[in-house]
Amino acid sequence: MLNVKENMIVEFSPELLSQFGEIVMRYPEGKQKSALLPILHLVQAEYGWVSVDAMEKVAAFLQIESIEVFEVATFYTMFFLQPQGKYVLEVCRTGPCCLVGAEKIMNHIENTLGVPEGEVTPDGLFSWRGVECSAACGYGPVLQIGPSYTYYENLTPERVDELINDLKANEKEA
Repeated sequence: MLNVKENMIVEFSPELLSQFGEIVMRYPEGKQKSALLPILHLVQAEYGWVSVDAMEKVAAFLQIESIEVFEVATFYTMFFLQPQGKYVLEVCRTGPCCLVGAEKIMNHIENTLGVPEGEVTPDGLFSWRGVECSAACGYGPVLQIGPSYTYYENLTPERVDELINDLKANEKEA
């Protein structure tokens, strides 16, 4: 069983199904499974995460087994298997970043947001998680903030506070 906290029933819009069809046409007949990654990206862009129901519907669309979709969605950390905040803060937690304070940054984010890793703040704005290598070892600790996945390097708790406050301020202006 997938490790999801909740599921949601989805109905793909005609526009989304049309995009799926366009992607499938890029591949030779009988090789529609090759469209799986780009289709999962579209699903996540539409719903913010990839639910079990969505994975099952993708499998039906591609005429493959559900387990084939589950294997891919659970392997790649870019796919969220539970709801996320509007802004996802991802802290590199590999050795080089930890040596220069990534764990301190993760603790600070947890305390500042008031939610543990993988949870969403009550206002729905933020979630956070530790990720594997952000490929910026010389600039750690490193944070990337989705959905744009902008990188922030050489972090301090004060800089993290600035980033979070800027995102909150942008929400009030919108």
